[in-house]
Amino acid sequence: MIFPWVKRFHTIYEEKPDETETAESADAILINPVTAEDVSAETDDIAGGGSRTDGSEAQTGFHEPAEEEDEKQSSPASESGVSAMGRVAANLLSHLNNDMAIGRKIKSGELRKRLVEPEWTVPEPFNMTTIHREHYSMKLLTRKTDPRMDVVILQLHGGGYQGAVRNAYYVLAGLYNEVSRGMSVLTPDYRVAPEDPYPAALEDAVDAYTFLLELGLSGDRIILGGDSAGGGLALALTMYLRDHDLPMPRGIIAMSPWTDLTASGDSYDSNYEKDIVFGNTRESLIYLSEYAAGMDKTNPYISPAFGSFEDFPPVLLQVGSEEMLLSDSQTVAAKLRACGRKVRLSVYEGMFHDFQLAYLMLPESRRAWTEVGRFIEILMKDDRADDIKNEESAFG
Repeated sequence: MIFPWVKRFHTIYEEKPDETETAESADAILINPVTAEDVSAETDDIAGGGSRTDGSEAQTGFHEPAEEEDEKQSSPASESGVSAMGRVAANLLSHLNNDMAIGRKIKSGELRKRLVEPEWTVPEPFNMTTIHREHYSMKLLTRKTDPRMDVVILQLHGGGYQGAVRNAYYVLAGLYNEVSRGMSVLTPDYRVAPEDPYPAALEDAVDAYTFLLELGLSGDRIILGGDSAGGGLALALTMYLRDHDLPMPRGIIAMSPWTDLTASGDSYDSNYEKDIVFGNTRESLIYLSEYAAGMDKTNPYISPAFGSFEDFPPVLLQVGSEEMLLSDSQTVAAKLRACGRKVRLSVYEGMFHDFQLAYLMLPESRRAWTEVGRFIEILMKDDRADDIKNEESAFG
């Protein structure tokens, strides 16, 4: 499906969605655990401890309502399980990163760090408010009409801890708002290395979270979301909150999270030649990161994969099958299961790092965002506050 706000976004920025998708390849999305032994198993909730996903997003779980069939768009899947559009996108990205001179700067993070963008034009349906803190600033995205201020998504951006926030993350804020049915989204531009190595990013994440608490939101009115380094930071933040007896968030959405800065997982070797973003070189960001600044990279606040996941809220992990960071998600999922926590691991066949940043232009990224919306729906399904009318905004 194409969400209403994204339709407006495509119009504003003259981006055209793919018109070749079939309903058959778009009607399935992983929401609930399905094992390789019984791919037909489906539930209507996040499973408890021991939940897992073995396989790709092609397995079924949640089906979109029939009335939305006319909005579905897809690209026929190849024999490998990857859509035609997904395969084209991967080939183009591979050519850019591996065959062109600029690829080295992309893989090392140099280009991202030096990226200069024009000020983001806020689409008509939204308001964007800048909030200044001592060491950084944040932007709060809300709907102009009937904004939801009862629950806030705290989005922690990616960039290998050395790239600042960029306009793409304000687009993601709009997507989070859309799939969550109007929740406001707070996006901190936290400090990054090498000027501000660990623990600066974690300190700013903690500050952003406590900012929301001080406004009167309880922990279970906050959902954490993050991609790549931001996904790892969301997990590290949750560990910090637990260790310091602070209120825990309602849930966590981690897209292609970077949770092992030691690069010691199996997929760093098995996907070395497959990964089109970081692969085939030891001079990529995942090996050259300056975030740890000489500190022990197995510190769970730096590499959450080495930490304990006791008392964690429900977690959604999304990752591409060809990422070097695949094992980062698998390790976290295994530890969550061992602790009896609720976890959803969705491995998207043939996908590359941060494929969700394709917005809704690929069938796989559309399914991923639909899955995020369903995850949030499940998180909030027992919440009686959804029936409460919007009260005076805590943000003024």
